[in-house]
Amino acid sequence: MPLGMVIHNIEITLGRGGKLARAAGAVAKLIIKEGKSATLKLPSREKSLGRAGSKYWLDKHPVVKGVVMNLVDYPHGGGEGRAPI
Repeated sequence: MPLGMVIHNIEITLGRGGKLARAAGAVAKLIIKEGKSATLKLPSREKSLGRAGSKYWLDKHPVVKGVVMNLVDYPHGGGEGRAPI
């Protein structure tokens, strides 16, 4: 196979059936050939998210209860100590 060729339905282990690039329109590109193994550019283009648990916090914004706000910020805020609402 020439380098740069587009392939699909790729087996990770020989004889185990295709596992990669099986969806409609999904293709992988052959980048490097080394004997019986090869390096492919996969369609997912996954990127590392960094530390463990960082995906959990993606697109989550802090939530502050009205009870803990100042009186000028929210009707339930203010008061001495904990407000009974």
